[in-house]
Amino acid sequence: MSENSQFRFGAATGVGSMPGGDAREAVKTVTGTFEDFPFLPELPARGPGADMIGRTAGMLVELYARVEPSGWRIGDRPGRDTKRARSWLGEDLDALEEYTQGYEGPLKVQAVGPWTLAAALELRNGEAALSDAGACRDLAASLAEGLRLHLAEVRRRVPRAQLVLQLDEPSLTAVLRGQVRTASGYRTHRAVDRQIVEGTLRHVVGVHGDGPVVVHSCAPDVPFALLRRAGAAAVSFDLSLLTERDDEAIGEAVEGGTRLFAGVVPGTDGPLSEPAGSVMGVRTLWRRLGLQPGLLAEAVTVTPSCGLAGASPEYARKALAHCVRAARSLADNPE
Repeated sequence: MSENSQFRFGAATGVGSMPGGDAREAVKTVTGTFEDFPFLPELPARGPGADMIGRTAGMLVELYARVEPSGWRIGDRPGRDTKRARSWLGEDLDALEEYTQGYEGPLKVQAVGPWTLAAALELRNGEAALSDAGACRDLAASLAEGLRLHLAEVRRRVPRAQLVLQLDEPSLTAVLRGQVRTASGYRTHRAVDRQIVEGTLRHVVGVHGDGPVVVHSCAPDVPFALLRRAGAAAVSFDLSLLTERDDEAIGEAVEGGTRLFAGVVPGTDGPLSEPAGSVMGVRTLWRRLGLQPGLLAEAVTVTPSCGLAGASPEYARKALAHCVRAARSLADNPE
C-alpha cells in the first residue's frame, strides 16, 4: 500500500466549484453536507479572478497575471486582477474559518496543476506558456511556492484539519498528446515529454510533504499510472468517461493503495437516480477488475462528475447531498 493509504479520506466530497457568488453560503452548504470531508468552494460566477485559472494565478509567487480579451496573460507586476483574485480567496478563507471551528477531519483545497496552468496562461507574445520550456519551469516553481504559502495559511486558520491538496489537471492528456491549440488555432503545441510532465508534477505534489494530493481531471484518458508515479495519493475522474482500456491501470492503482475519487453524480441540472443507481458503475467496475467488494469503501470517495459552477444552486445542494447518500449505499452494499 502507498504511504498515504493510512490517511482517512472521507466517503464523499465535492470537486471544487459551486454556483453563485456568496462565499459564506457556499461554505455553509459544503460544511453542512460533508461533515467528514468538506472542501474550500470556488465561485467562478463572481468573474475573472474567481475562475479556477485566475484564482490559482493569484497564488503565484513573483509571477503575476492579468486578464486580456484572449484570457489570462503573465505580466510584470500585480495589477487589479491579481488583487481581486487574492481578495476573493481571502473572503473564501474567512468563511471557511468561520464554519470549521474545531473541525479535525480531512479538508480539501483545490488549485490548478502546473500543466493545465501552462496550457491556459499566455506569455507576452500571446502564446501559451506551454510553448516555452523555461516558462513552464518558472511557472511550476512559482506555483509550488504559492501552494506552500496557501497550505500554511489554511493550516493556520483550521489548525486541526488534515489538509488534502487537489490539483486540477483537465488539460493534462492534451498536453501529453500535443493537442493544445496555438493562439492562431491552426496548429497545436508539441507534445511534452512524459518524463518532464511526471517530474514537474512530482515537484509540485511534493510541496504538501507527507500530506495526500489528489489529481483531478474530468477529461477522457486520465493517465493513472503517470499520476501514481508522480506521487498522487488519489485520482479524481468522471466515471462515465472510463473505458475498459483503463481497467489495468485502475486495478494496479487500487492494489497499490491509490484512492479513487469517482465522479458519479452529474455536474449540471437533471434528474438524479436512486443513490444505489449512482454507484452501480463503481460496483460494475469492481466486479470487472475482480477486486474484493470489501475494499470499496476503503478505496473510493464519491464525488460529482465535475465542478458544479454550471448548476443551479438548488441542484448543487441536492447533488452534494446525493453524493453522501450514494457513498453510504456503497458502504452498506458493496456487492
